[in-house]
Amino acid sequence: MKKFFNEFKEFAMQGNVLDMAIGIIIGAAFKAIVDSVVNNMLMPFIGLLTGGTDFSEWAWTIGSAKIEYGIFISNVINFIIVALFLFMFVKGVNLLKRAKKEEEKEEEAVPEKSEEVKLLEEIRDCLKK
Repeated sequence: MKKFFNEFKEFAMQGNVLDMAIGIIIGAAFKAIVDSVVNNMLMPFIGLLTGGTDFSEWAWTIGSAKIEYGIFISNVINFIIVALFLFMFVKGVNLLKRAKKEEEKEEEAVPEKSEEVKLLEEIRDCLKK
């Protein structure tokens, strides 16, 4: 049993598992921000564009069953907005990464002078004096 717990401990402490756990926690916090943007800023604007329509109230009643297709429509709209928001966020991050890589390439592009060139430059500088 001790071997099992040691293996589990080793698994849980691997970098990938910890990175994933941190990503999930940050993702949950980010979801709250995105949901707030969608529900409190964008959906009221969409409501204005659609004449104040509240999709969540749309439903069919068949016998005693209530099929709330309006909530589904609201969730689809919410998903599209969140996906668009995340796409723009990732695109911005990738743009920053690309700019940083190009900057690093420019810094690497300047080759270091060889010992022979350095020696010749010293000789040149001495002759100028």
